[in-house]
Amino acid sequence: MDSQSSGGVSPQARKPATWSRFKYPQSLIRYGIYLFVVIFIGYSLHYLNIPIERFYLLLGSVWGSIFSRYYPPDLAYALDKGYLRYVFETVQMAYVGTLLGVVISIPIAWCASFNVTPSRRVAYPIARFIIMASRSIHEMIWAILFVIILGYGMLPGVLALTLFTIGFAGKLFSEEAESIKMGQVEAIRATGGNSLQVMVYAVMPQVKVAWAGISIYAWDSAFRAATVLGYFGAGGMGWYLKQTIETLENLKVSAILLSIISLVIVSEIASAWVRKKISGK
Repeated sequence: MDSQSSGGVSPQARKPATWSRFKYPQSLIRYGIYLFVVIFIGYSLHYLNIPIERFYLLLGSVWGSIFSRYYPPDLAYALDKGYLRYVFETVQMAYVGTLLGVVISIPIAWCASFNVTPSRRVAYPIARFIIMASRSIHEMIWAILFVIILGYGMLPGVLALTLFTIGFAGKLFSEEAESIKMGQVEAIRATGGNSLQVMVYAVMPQVKVAWAGISIYAWDSAFRAATVLGYFGAGGMGWYLKQTIETLENLKVSAILLSIISLVIVSEIASAWVRKKISGK
């Protein structure tokens, strides 16, 4: 005899009553959060004195100013041998900074992964602090600090990009390591393997594809940052950008900006192709 004929209530019949008990409080909380977000946005616009009604007119005036001052771009300047040499230096700076950052990030990420770290009391907090410290300060600030300490040149830019990569790749590396399946790790530990053997034979095979993709994305991000690091004295294309902006050579500025956009597009296409080859898709 079923539950309905015996006077009982089936579990299917009880579910709507249980759900309706919590439906309205959850809805009130959700709509309350939406209302708070809207009110906070309105308050922020009022507090910051942002004239919403002027956005349309402001957008038109900005485009008009761009076309009147920066068009047509001086493309011959962007093809000058002296400028192209700095473009090549920017690519080198991004490559070296990313390579050093990735290599340093591997042992740091190993120590910063709670499930496979050699020491949870010592290595783990130190590695986490290094990653957080590198991420907390923008690469432009790092470049300014290194220029003050070391002087103008490519070295401050390379060091700034290295720290940027450590903060960026180190965090993602450690997160990938913490999400691995622990079966292989436990098997190697059960056979008496040490922490290094666990990392090489259990962790690396599971994360190598993801780490390769992260490294490529780190290079892509570092290259975009490298294009303007020279503005703060760290060498590369940014030095030309600063020089032309300060001398009000607007047509040359637009040519440099177009070259930066073109290089970033090429870098994006190349990195996407490499990621596709690595993933095998």
